[in-house]
Amino acid sequence: MNDVAPIRDRANHGRYDAVVVGSGPNGLAAAAMLAKRGAAVLVVEAASTIGGGCRTAELTVPGVKHDVCSAIHPLGLGSPFFRTLPLAQHGLEWVQPEIALAHPFDDGASALLHRSIEETASTLGLDGDRYRRLIEPLTPDWDEFCAALINPLKLAQYPLGLARFGLPSLLSSRCVSDAVFQGGRAKAFFSGMAAHSFLSLESPMTAAFGLVLAIVGHAVGWPVARGGSQAIPNALASYIKSCGGEILTNARVDDLGDLPESKVVLCDVSPRQFAGIAQERLPAGYRRKLLAYRYGPGAFKIDWALDAPVPWLDPVVGRAGTVHLGPTRSDISRSERSTWQGQVSTPPFVLLAQQSVCDPTRLPADRNVHALWGYCHVPSGFDGDCTDLIEDQLERFAPGFRNHIIAKHTMGPGQFQSYNANYIGGDINGGVLDFAQLLARPVLRGIPYATPVRGLYLCSASTPPGGGVHGMCGYYAALAALRDL
Repeated sequence: MNDVAPIRDRANHGRYDAVVVGSGPNGLAAAAMLAKRGAAVLVVEAASTIGGGCRTAELTVPGVKHDVCSAIHPLGLGSPFFRTLPLAQHGLEWVQPEIALAHPFDDGASALLHRSIEETASTLGLDGDRYRRLIEPLTPDWDEFCAALINPLKLAQYPLGLARFGLPSLLSSRCVSDAVFQGGRAKAFFSGMAAHSFLSLESPMTAAFGLVLAIVGHAVGWPVARGGSQAIPNALASYIKSCGGEILTNARVDDLGDLPESKVVLCDVSPRQFAGIAQERLPAGYRRKLLAYRYGPGAFKIDWALDAPVPWLDPVVGRAGTVHLGPTRSDISRSERSTWQGQVSTPPFVLLAQQSVCDPTRLPADRNVHALWGYCHVPSGFDGDCTDLIEDQLERFAPGFRNHIIAKHTMGPGQFQSYNANYIGGDINGGVLDFAQLLARPVLRGIPYATPVRGLYLCSASTPPGGGVHGMCGYYAALAALRDL
């Protein structure tokens, strides 16, 4: 059990307006919103560094900065709340790759997600016009669309755009790609984006993920944070401190009684962790629902240090920030379905990030070294090794890739959960985001961030709108908490 004294003794004040437990992007967003409104805020973080799933570290060789978890941030740049903060003044700089996404195929060609819808359509062959008709009506109004879409509780705020988006978004990725596209290239391209949902592509609402990622790619791009994803929480923390807020690291909370006195407490933790630290303060029925919250598949991730750029068969792939390796929709569907059946597909669908292509500050200037980040989805709690499966898939599209590996670092579901206790079974997405758990996230309540205990709130990715580095879960939780202040 954590000693109560260290947190209380290290805090500058005996009483706060708000204490935030956890310094992931949502916890920091909640703290930033409250500090912006003049509240006295304290953030406590168990680890030695802030950031949650948004950290950067030298995982392979000295001087090479790898993103430990999140890497590409379209919703970070597109976040309605982050846009209200002067994060650039606090060190955050977004960098755009020349091409947002490349999806190579076995014939040596690639589908490419450009900022331009026209350029993207030109890589989709006979489905170019169909892609344009699907995406073009939604892209110009991204600001309004995003503000409405990212808060499921206020979808009626943007009726025209949501009318266009609504029906397709409720359907499965397979259903929409069958209805819209004729060729296999566009179907695979759309399915790869939909697979970010961690759901089987036959599941309802998976089309929404493909649509949103395509739209945001055209509207704001798929950028990286210069210097590493750690720059995002660092900028939020700098802003919080500029407003008078405090942040304590190495401050593990095992019980809410460990915290200094405050009017409200907001927890950027998963429902299981929240039930543990709140304990008998919560009504038994509510606590049972928290413990019944469903977590999804895990991730198996590899970071590589290379002595040369990836030798892609199609050289244009080397200019993309993100790469999807799954040559057909059937390959991607089989891979995502397998994780729900307790298996890893051979080959798996692989998601890669080439951040150093557009951000050389992540690499040492005095060495010829390159960095690559990649993962595949695996069953919850999977304890096997997917290294060979992932590298075999890379060799398929970049023959000779293994010859350039200097060092590598792997993380399976167990390592992810050890790194961040919120990642139950390696689920980096904050829990299953299907239709039922979108509405009841984490439980069905009029204000999902509020708990039955007055002044106690949840603000993690296990609340609406769910996973992603956008801070909106924390922002909306803070809005709810302001009523108690």
